Amino acid sequence: MWEKSKELYEVAKNLMPGGVSSPVRAVKPYPFYTAKAKGSKIYDVDGNEYVDYCMAYGPLILGHANEEVKEKVVEQLENGWIYGTPVELEIEYAKIIRKLYPSIEMLRFTNTGSEATMAALRVARGFTGRNKILKVEGSFHGAHDAVLVKAGSGATTHGIPNSAGVPEDFVKHTLQVPFNDVETLAEIVEKNSEELAALILEPVMGNSSLILPEEDYLKEVRKITKENDVLLIFDEVITGFRLALGGAQEYYGVKPDLTTLGKIAGGGFPIGIFGGRKEIMELVAPSGPVYQAGTFSGNPVSLIAGKTTVEILMRDNPYKELEEKTRSLVESVSEKVEKECIASMFCFYFGEKPKNYADALKLDKNKFVEFYWKLLKKGVFFPPSQYETCFVSTAHSYEDIEKTAEAVNQCLREL
Repeated sequence: MWEKSKELYEVAKNLMPGGVSSPVRAVKPYPFYTAKAKGSKIYDVDGNEYVDYCMAYGPLILGHANEEVKEKVVEQLENGWIYGTPVELEIEYAKIIRKLYPSIEMLRFTNTGSEATMAALRVARGFTGRNKILKVEGSFHGAHDAVLVKAGSGATTHGIPNSAGVPEDFVKHTLQVPFNDVETLAEIVEKNSEELAALILEPVMGNSSLILPEEDYLKEVRKITKENDVLLIFDEVITGFRLALGGAQEYYGVKPDLTTLGKIAGGGFPIGIFGGRKEIMELVAPSGPVYQAGTFSGNPVSLIAGKTTVEILMRDNPYKELEEKTRSLVESVSEKVEKECIASMFCFYFGEKPKNYADALKLDKNKFVEFYWKLLKKGVFFPPSQYETCFVSTAHSYEDIEKTAEAVNQCLREL
């Protein structure tokens, strides 16, 4: 079924570490290789078709190769794809983002979500004059040194929550707190408030499986950080434009000091964005002493793809239908498995539904991989890890949803 993919992987292992460009793609014994994708479907080099719920790990809320986005990208390519100069698109897109995210008074475009979180933490330290940061256990904020401590995503899947090559001096400035634990958070923040620059967290955890905040948790987080003069950074690389146009901060009614965006914000092209209160962002070079730069930052191709995607979401407002499709799928699945969904994100758990990272580590990741392969044979592609989240796009039809529910239930009976 996957002979060509197997052959390609054997070659790739001698050319790239683990044969891949990102760890989560290194599915054992080998991953399938994609030939093309369109709408809700992805096609491999062996000619197999799958209904895709990975959606490139979240960016493709409109599905693969959306025609409107493609048309705008092609128009931009005719005029060039990188200049090394400012472009009017930056201004146009920044205005839209500022309108949708009232907490973002000023912003900077970067190339990736990792760059955005790295820069947000740097400017938080620059603004406060403090060195320590606090992160939630199991949250993934990119692959830079300061946040590779009990990180989720590929780090969890491969059992390496603390990366080699990260100096101890970096780690000592990164404190940890469990998700959904207000009491411990208050204790840590109050104890370290004079040294603590910021708390960074995913308002909805999406890299240690899907974990939702408990009622009023985020409001309590905001209260604690504000009372102790600690900046609150929402990492909305996943949830931005996904839970609502204004992300989790709109969905839950909580306003952070700084926000990072990515994924959907690039419409399927590489992008990162960090922004927040004007008094903080004015410290970023060249306005202030906090340095951040990038040759490809403000890339017009990424900007036009992201801007077009967001404009489509503003025009069509598909969030209610996306939620209905997602909930329909989850509710159609057997009670043999724990499950969760929010907006157009969902997850099935092999074990008890987790409330934090420690709970997520108790899930049966091997059973999930077995489930993954069974699903794949039935033409359904989920992310190949118990610790990742599935995504529904506007391109998914109710027929796709029905087919998927049937396949999931069949696979659960077989396990």
